[in-house]
Amino acid sequence: MAKATEIGQKAENRALEYLESNGLKLVERNYRCNRGEIDLIMDDAGTLVFVEVRYRKQNHFGSALESINRTKQKKIILSTKHYLAHHPEDSPVRFDAIALSPTGTRLEIQWVKSAFEAWD
Repeated sequence: MAKATEIGQKAENRALEYLESNGLKLVERNYRCNRGEIDLIMDDAGTLVFVEVRYRKQNHFGSALESINRTKQKKIILSTKHYLAHHPEDSPVRFDAIALSPTGTRLEIQWVKSAFEAWD
């Protein structure tokens, strides 16, 4: 049985492939700071996109997208502020989510652009 970190890494790899096939370019992967982690930072035609990747084998406790709750969003926003403080950008910023879940023999991918917005 695969470990959760291996499964998460495979899901993240698949999400990255999917985003790149849709024209986004990787800026940074697994950005970590004392406030949290950002799975993928991508460039979408001049917009800096902070992507949360979620994988759910089953939806018993909610879908992959539902797991990006207010607490998780806050961590992502704080991590984004940390990133931007150390990598000044004039680009617009967007928060996207990629949800992956197995359906039969394939992996279903749901990409939500502007999944949430920063708030104070």
